[in-house]
Amino acid sequence: MKTIRNITIGLVATTLLIVGCADKATPAGDTKTVKAVTEESLGLRKTDIYSEESTAASKTEYRTEMAGASAKITRAFQDAPPMIPHGTDGMLPIKISDNQCTGCHMPDVASSMGATPIPVSHFTDFRPKHGVVDGVFKKAVDNYKNEVAIKKTDKLQGSRFNCTLCHAPQSQGNLAVENTFEAKYTSKDGANLSTWSGSNLTDGLNTIKDGENFVTESDIANKDSAAGYLNEH
Repeated sequence: MKTIRNITIGLVATTLLIVGCADKATPAGDTKTVKAVTEESLGLRKTDIYSEESTAASKTEYRTEMAGASAKITRAFQDAPPMIPHGTDGMLPIKISDNQCTGCHMPDVASSMGATPIPVSHFTDFRPKHGVVDGVFKKAVDNYKNEVAIKKTDKLQGSRFNCTLCHAPQSQGNLAVENTFEAKYTSKDGANLSTWSGSNLTDGLNTIKDGENFVTESDIANKDSAAGYLNEH
């Protein structure tokens, strides 16, 4: 019983000491109100996270101006695929027998239509034509020698035919997060024109720069590796 009484007295004394220190550290009238953070204020949606009734994204509003009557959109970066600045009703989806984009954007008519001409890259065939000779598959290029296949044509290449794989309509909407990106163009007219023409189109593909640079049998065997090569015993 004496032990229990001593423990009780000790607990009371400790409690009074803690309360006294707290009162001394925080003067009366100096209390601070802590602002509660509601779940609705978290994240970007700013609505009740337990219900979708009041949650709706900003309405997507694509441009409706007719082709030829709309203002062109500056490119997002150097040589970026231009955005589609006009309405696309009745133009999509693009089919092999129906590509209305070519009616205005082919180089021979684009200037008169006030449209951006399709660049020379879209008329260049970069696909090597492999074949089978006497039942044996033969590659048209030697990858070990960094060979590439480049053939300029006057025909829009099939790999470029579906325009909307790269070009998209522009939507006007309220951004949930402000976009502070600023484009830096490498050419003075890069905001509106492509540099993919002439030698600029293929310079990046010339990785050997007319020098002797190709993969050798020694390279394949990894003989220059500090860890040894494949046939080493």
